[in-house]
Amino acid sequence: MIYFITIIIIALSLWIGNSAVSLFLGILLALFYKLPEGFFTKKYGSKILQTGIVFLGGSLSFGTVYETNTDYFLWISAFVLISFGAVIILGKLIGVSEKLSFLLASGTAVCGGTAIASVAPSIRARPQDLTTAITIVFLLNAIAVLFFPLSNGYLELNDRQFGAWAALAIHDTASVVGAASSISEVSVEVAATLKVTRTIWIVPLVIFSAWIYRNKNDGFGLPIFVVFFVAAAILNTLLQPNEMIVDYLKLTNRICLLTGLFCIGTQISRESLALLEFKPIALASVVWAIIIPTSLYLVLNF
Repeated sequence: MIYFITIIIIALSLWIGNSAVSLFLGILLALFYKLPEGFFTKKYGSKILQTGIVFLGGSLSFGTVYETNTDYFLWISAFVLISFGAVIILGKLIGVSEKLSFLLASGTAVCGGTAIASVAPSIRARPQDLTTAITIVFLLNAIAVLFFPLSNGYLELNDRQFGAWAALAIHDTASVVGAASSISEVSVEVAATLKVTRTIWIVPLVIFSAWIYRNKNDGFGLPIFVVFFVAAAILNTLLQPNEMIVDYLKLTNRICLLTGLFCIGTQISRESLALLEFKPIALASVVWAIIIPTSLYLVLNF
């Protein structure tokens, strides 16, 4: 019976299509049912997540991103690196654990839940750290979708400026597009285009994180799924597959990431949820509070 219920809930999470919701549904299942130790969600969750990361690499093309964002590539890349570094440094200062800070930095600087889910296997993050990071970023994204369009009533940014601001200051791609869609189609186009530059940083981020947290059993110095991830990104760049193939790769990536996050959620217990602390929330919020006006200044002046 539990297998049937689990499959139904996985199907529901795929239909909803939100990474945080998928994770939370997995947590709810684990809280209501005592799942056996060898249950398939506990056994294969990380593998499914890693498979999704490989397909993500297959949908990313370095050349296309650079051509689309030539004028902004260096600015956005610098913004990503500085944002990432700010979270890491501030995390050390206020006492947030190293791996949780790394996850929050990935989500803040690159692309929210997708970046967090992609990096978590590379650094061998604990399920509770993954849960904390995605929960915090999810809440900040929800605030952004409401706050940014409302704030533009006072800021009076033009459509292109608002799209650029959303692309820099909001973590998750879906939330970037959601906020921009409240303004205009032009804002959506600008926001989505510039957000791609942040997303492409998943490639060096996954490689870097896997290398930093590698162990002696990793062969090449990187986990095998990271090697496949890089190979897939290189193949996409060299072969430039058509839009339909890229869409299938993105769909497969999405299915694997959502399913993998659900499975990770089933590994959470009441005890681990009780470990949620104020410090990581403060860390992510403070850095975001700095990013919002800083990105606005860049949009207005450059």
